[in-house]
Amino acid sequence: MKENIVLIGMPGVGKSTLGVVLAKELGFQFVDADLLIQERENRLLKEIIAEDGVEGFLKIENDVNASIRAEKTVIATGGSVIYGSDAMEHLKEIGTVVYLKLDYDTLDSRLGNLKGRGVVLKDGQTLQDLYNERIPLYEKYADVIVDEGGLDLEQTLTQVLKQL
Repeated sequence: MKENIVLIGMPGVGKSTLGVVLAKELGFQFVDADLLIQERENRLLKEIIAEDGVEGFLKIENDVNASIRAEKTVIATGGSVIYGSDAMEHLKEIGTVVYLKLDYDTLDSRLGNLKGRGVVLKDGQTLQDLYNERIPLYEKYADVIVDEGGLDLEQTLTQVLKQL
């Protein structure tokens, strides 16, 4: 296992929730990349998207994630991190990338208001479109894939630990 664990996946799969529990289990630090972005920009994610547009947000996200310095840390990324090649190359170098995979229907029922969550959607793009677009990218960058279908938090944690 590399120095860090990087969690990737769609919004709503539980990257932040699982990340905290995983960090405690391993005795690691925990970093939420979305909070780093908000801290650096002094704005909420949804404000950055509204003010700078999707492309502007993705550039900021790529810069912030590409500059994360960490040791023995679980890093929960935003769902759109996979659009930033600099960020993903950096994260793969410093950590084991774990893709938390969830089927579309479960995800859809969990998410609710996407805009309110600061989810990066292009004009006219649906959650299904986003899901279809991102899955191949998550799979491309993942060192480990954990299918959360039907698993609770404890079971997901067990699966992640088994595969590290």
